[in-house]
Amino acid sequence: MFVPQVLDPGKARTIDEFIAELRLLKAWAGNPSITELTRRIHRDWQRAGRPRGEWPARSTVGNCFQVGRRRPNADLLLAVVQALVGTDEGVISGWRQSLRAVLGEAEAAAQVSAYDRLPTRLPAFVGRTGPIAEAESLLASDRYVPPLILEGMAGVGKTSLALHVAHRLLAVERTQAPVLFANLRGSAPQGPPADPAAVLETFLRLLGTTGDRIPYDLDARAALYGQLLAGTGALIVLDDAADAEQLQPLLPGTAGCRTLVTSRRALTGLGEVTRLPVPMLDPDDSHALLRATAGAERVAPDLPAVHQIADLLGHLPLALSVIGRHMRDHPAWALGDYYREPLLTLALEDGVRTALAASDARLPKGARRLLRLLALHPLEEMEVASAAALLGEPPAVALHHLSALTTAHLIERTASGRFRPHPLTHAYAEERLCIDEPATRIRQALGRLLENGRHRGAGLRREPRTIGGLRLPMARQPADADQQPRSPQHLHAGRVLAA
Repeated sequence: MFVPQVLDPGKARTIDEFIAELRLLKAWAGNPSITELTRRIHRDWQRAGRPRGEWPARSTVGNCFQVGRRRPNADLLLAVVQALVGTDEGVISGWRQSLRAVLGEAEAAAQVSAYDRLPTRLPAFVGRTGPIAEAESLLASDRYVPPLILEGMAGVGKTSLALHVAHRLLAVERTQAPVLFANLRGSAPQGPPADPAAVLETFLRLLGTTGDRIPYDLDARAALYGQLLAGTGALIVLDDAADAEQLQPLLPGTAGCRTLVTSRRALTGLGEVTRLPVPMLDPDDSHALLRATAGAERVAPDLPAVHQIADLLGHLPLALSVIGRHMRDHPAWALGDYYREPLLTLALEDGVRTALAASDARLPKGARRLLRLLALHPLEEMEVASAAALLGEPPAVALHHLSALTTAHLIERTASGRFRPHPLTHAYAEERLCIDEPATRIRQALGRLLENGRHRGAGLRREPRTIGGLRLPMARQPADADQQPRSPQHLHAGRVLAA
């Protein structure tokens, strides 16, 4: 049987998307009634020798076309497909494989890490005096406290800060109030985010609810969750939220209950919440983190070089910890050996690349392309017009993609209304550029950027540079006479010089 290519169950990533494809298949098959489909399934199952007691009722067949189902009957769904397409095993096999894939995703989402205690704090936590004081002030109240959301770039230390604050609150209060923690896996490199219904089921059990009293419906679970926590003074930590849809059912919304959330995304549509952006470390705290990780004696010989290393890493805690461990484990490396190219490569290699790639993977297609093309722009503030030139798109489209990158905290919007990537985001973009974009399109984008600079008087100049084996006349801002860029290979007295 010929089935149009537009009916592709392989596109489905969730059970709801699979059901949407099944509805299209039903329409293509002439839109038979549920009664007729039930009759066909009964006929097929009778031929297969299945006992009458297993034959589905009409209402059960009708439920196969309803979205929002968390435990669908895979056997019956495939029976519906067969009732629509006949006995063509090639077609049925495609639907069977798709169903296995989406049910595997659903099963993975149902595997949650939720506990009635906090994970231990990281031993190398440093600084953050201002954010700690602000978070504690926002959470210290007996009245209704809006959920506090810590937002920021991958690797900026949101989880460490949340756990540090939560442990401090518990140490001061010393109460028997409930404590709940869940890893929502919103930016996990592999696997889907945690299913909020599964998280609620675990939370309800931890709060003493027996399995027979846990509702099936997500909204009913959320309502019972809020009732059990009302007035208890509970502290809930929800780490790595994916989006508002996942997070909303997990917010109790009751007085006498504090909720602390971390997310890489600027979450919207949540109602009354308090947002606390988590910034990069300040220079002194960056130095302290390197000292705590590498050892005081390792960083003591050349403090200016240590500060230069922190600057090149953009004061990102994850990157500082990676390089600190490298310093500790490689004593033969002088501090001057950590100039830009090996420094950024080492940081990306040992965890930062994975963290950025997870944020990158959840971007819309256009924003992902712009992220790569940012490697062609100087590591400085960018105007919307420059992004539009890189993309070859109107400014409104470029602004939309820049906003998506800002929401994911991969770039920041400056006080001047321009945009600037973090140094490690820029380095990641350089890595991906020649992998994901053909050389012809890269040269075209660079040409548009340079032409835009000439028209706007931006003063960009062409400077040869090799990225991913492709030699390009890169866009660079002309340096002032007394601020000529120095080669990273020029090391003097153990100092790290700017690349």
